[in-house]
Amino acid sequence: MPAHHTVSSPQPRPKATSTDLTLDARLVLGEHESVDIPVRFGYRSDDPLAVALEFLGPAAEAGTWRFSRDLLWEGLQRPAGLGDVRIWPPCTCHGRPSLRIMLRNRDDVTLIDLPSHQVRRWLRHKAFTLVPQGSEDTLINWTAELHGLTR
Repeated sequence: MPAHHTVSSPQPRPKATSTDLTLDARLVLGEHESVDIPVRFGYRSDDPLAVALEFLGPAAEAGTWRFSRDLLWEGLQRPAGLGDVRIWPPCTCHGRPSLRIMLRNRDDVTLIDLPSHQVRRWLRHKAFTLVPQGSEDTLINWTAELHGLTR
């Protein structure tokens, strides 16, 4: 009697879940000048490595920036990032109690200050609850990613 082989189908992916945090940031215009702007951080379990930082209201033309969730977390602890996105933790010794993010494109550099305690709490209690640190790769469809790269 021939052996009976079954092919297991891949487990269905869980439905994508998301979380966001809307807060007031300070757009740094100069050494002693800044303006309040609304921003929103977003995180989706179907894009587990990245966070999105969306500028809202009058600053919406700055668009949405996507960068590493781990970079944001590291930037809450120590200076982090190279290139287009750099992050500095609060520095009370220099009178800056906020998280600072620098975004750079070909033409502009944007500095924003954010309330670090709100960002830290959101990452810990929302984003890391959706997808724990270190488990992001289990949610990535590597076959689809590879197919997209080889097209």
